[in-house]
Amino acid sequence: MTRVTVDANLRAKLHNLTETLVLCDEGGHVFGHFVPSADLSQWEPVSPDVSEEELDRRAKSDEPRYSTAEVLAHLSRLADRENG
Repeated sequence: MTRVTVDANLRAKLHNLTETLVLCDEGGHVFGHFVPSADLSQWEPVSPDVSEEELDRRAKSDEPRYSTAEVLAHLSRLADRENG
């Protein structure tokens, strides 16, 4: 991988590298995209808002459950019917 050091002047031209950039030549032809690395210190983990009571209710429920393979097989059968 090639490493390029960016000085303060270029950094200012590139909007301080805080947003996604499209790099173009003088003719306007796109030759690259730059996506800045994320500062994860500004983010916190997200978890679903499901209470323990709700999880217990779901575990005890008589509602049918299907595996991923079962769902995919069902969708495949539906697509086969649709396509004739």
